[in-house]
Amino acid sequence: LCLKLIDSRDNSQTVIRLSKKASTRQLYEKVCKLRGIEQEKARIWDYFNKQRSTSPLDVSDQTLDDAMLQMDQDILLEVQVDNGISMDSTGNDLALVPIEPSRSSLTIAGGPALSNGHTTGYRFNQYPGSSFGSTFMDMDDGYDSYNTAKKGEKGGLAGLQNLGNTCFMNSALQCLVHTPDLAQYFLGDYSDEINTENPLGMHGELALAFGDLLRKLWSSGRAAVAPRAFKGKLARFAPQFSGYNQHDSQELLAFLLDGLHEDLNRVKQKPYIEMKDSGGRPDEEVANECWKNHKARNDSLIVDVFQGQYKSTLVCPVCSKVSITFDPFMYLTLPLPSTVTRTMTVTVFYANGSGLPMPFTVTLMKHGCCKDLILALSTACCLKIDEGLLLAEVYNHQIFRFFENPAELISSIKDDEHIVAYRFDRKQGGKIKLEIVNRWQEKSASDYLKGSERKLFGAPLVTYLEEEHLSGADIDIAVSKLLSPLRRTYSSAKAHGGKENGFLPEVIDELSNSHNESVETAELEDLCSRELSFQLSLTDERISSCKPIQKDSILKPGKHIKVLLDWTDDVHELYDPSYIKDLPVVHKTGFTVKKTRQEAISLFSCLDAFLTEEPLGPDDMWYCPQCKEHRQATKKLDLWMLPDVLVFHLKRFSYSRYLKNKLDTFVNFPILNLDLSKYMKSKDGESYVYDLFAISNHYGGLGGGHYTAYAKLIDENRWYHFDDSHVSPVSEGDIKTSAAYVLFYRRVKSKTKAEMAETSQGHCC
Repeated sequence: LCLKLIDSRDNSQTVIRLSKKASTRQLYEKVCKLRGIEQEKARIWDYFNKQRSTSPLDVSDQTLDDAMLQMDQDILLEVQVDNGISMDSTGNDLALVPIEPSRSSLTIAGGPALSNGHTTGYRFNQYPGSSFGSTFMDMDDGYDSYNTAKKGEKGGLAGLQNLGNTCFMNSALQCLVHTPDLAQYFLGDYSDEINTENPLGMHGELALAFGDLLRKLWSSGRAAVAPRAFKGKLARFAPQFSGYNQHDSQELLAFLLDGLHEDLNRVKQKPYIEMKDSGGRPDEEVANECWKNHKARNDSLIVDVFQGQYKSTLVCPVCSKVSITFDPFMYLTLPLPSTVTRTMTVTVFYANGSGLPMPFTVTLMKHGCCKDLILALSTACCLKIDEGLLLAEVYNHQIFRFFENPAELISSIKDDEHIVAYRFDRKQGGKIKLEIVNRWQEKSASDYLKGSERKLFGAPLVTYLEEEHLSGADIDIAVSKLLSPLRRTYSSAKAHGGKENGFLPEVIDELSNSHNESVETAELEDLCSRELSFQLSLTDERISSCKPIQKDSILKPGKHIKVLLDWTDDVHELYDPSYIKDLPVVHKTGFTVKKTRQEAISLFSCLDAFLTEEPLGPDDMWYCPQCKEHRQATKKLDLWMLPDVLVFHLKRFSYSRYLKNKLDTFVNFPILNLDLSKYMKSKDGESYVYDLFAISNHYGGLGGGHYTAYAKLIDENRWYHFDDSHVSPVSEGDIKTSAAYVLFYRRVKSKTKAEMAETSQGHCC
């Protein structure tokens, strides 16, 4: 720690450096040695924000960390003179009168002496196994305990001082402090519910620290409070929030709600309960059983107010085993549609040569499979009922792989890859697959002296052949069909190989319509009797060998035949290869692309994305009890029971291996009358209408930015903006921004039928 020592005698300042694990005794020794004074005559005070603590630091083995001393804060030195009086720099007397904590009937956790949230002092309760009472002497954070609000001022309007990148904590705390159920609870007497024996809790210390801070914020008028003691407790039990780095307000909220629950858990000894499978029982029976088992181990204010229940349905893709469970939730993390969908560009080729290749861009779920991609492409390219699509990846101008498993996840397809789809007649599916790889001669000035190099180019063409015994003429005819859409309109009537008896344009026109069986069998036989129109070579999978194909060549039967097509000058004259060049990638991205403001979406579309069925990831496989193996099951969530306070976390931050991003998408959320009736799978008689009362906002980008909060004082029916220590009123129309990160809703109770009808009608509009 770096501490700024202020000597009250001459107001001089000196920087003291000590480990935060050093004791206050070591601090006294170092200060006294530095100033040349006797330790018995020295008093060191916590002087945070120029406010002297209620009592000097004790000379003990207590660490500076436990004493809540912060980085770069002030400490005050007073020295006793012979007459018992210390003089400050102005000559004023500083009487060293021992200050004891005030004694009153109030416990830290509240008590009968509390009146309207205002008190006059403390009484410290010691709990077994807890060091809270001994280390909580600094809970006033440099202010008189529970500074009484001025006459006529309302509580709940105090800000929180920023202790150094603690705006994330201030934002989360203001949202919780202004939750009516929490405020009412912690302003009352909750000492009997402190659970000091729970091994999953913090011996009650976190709940006591939060309760003390809440009382200050509701009783100090508009004077900002420095949450030093609370931050000290937080760092002690959650080291990830120690120090002065920026953190995520939602992660802190998750820890606080869970920690408060364990500290206030009414269950002292948690029973062991074996979970049962649904076994085809009615959902109501299974849901009630799961909630009863949950409440047998978890029973607190947090469960009563914040926890709901959702239905989780898992389906095995192999044996179709259905597993239904009902799980509790504290908040709902809603993905923004742009984070759960994926835009993909795929080039569609005609396997019968009836049309030009065309790229199509479709949008589908990120966790979708090839079947979903094929369905989206089928709609985009107006696929006929008797047609199918064969997906493939093109790499180095040849087919790298075919996506023949419809269940394969599209997450295996990278954005920089080239994906094509071949449109074919279903009647031909399953026959011999013919792949045509294009090759051309790269000419240079030295070509006259040495042979030119042949290189692959463009996208391969794929078609299906029905004949089992194929000849070179059959391959030649198939190539003619595939190339027919690429034919140049101004090409001459000259034959391909310079022969007068080659494929004439008139003949090619006939072949272009061969998929409609417009070419008579007799004509095709006549064409087969001529010389081959193209230079074709039979090759293997790696193109390591080439064997020229003649008209009477007989090809060995197989499921996949790979042929090289050499684009000679004559072929170039008749056909335009530009249509098969420069395939678009799946999705064009780049680090230099500027982030544009995205289209506004609604909270309901986020909820729809959250409840959409999706397959589990490869790292989150489900063990199927029927298959006795881990399976990549599909998962579907449904809302079953909603809590009184419903918290929505908008998932604005996304991370990948190479890119981190924050979505500034504006989410349009209702302030009043959020009706979730249509999402509920059970009807328990409760109201499913909610009103907004708090928002945690995040401005800026990743690794920094700034957090603020909007909170509504229910009694005043007025919104306020909490920006660290600054608090100001704000109109209801201004609280909707693209910075909204965590939304807090409160159930609207006692709705009449007429009001419900009006709400429903307004929502539909």
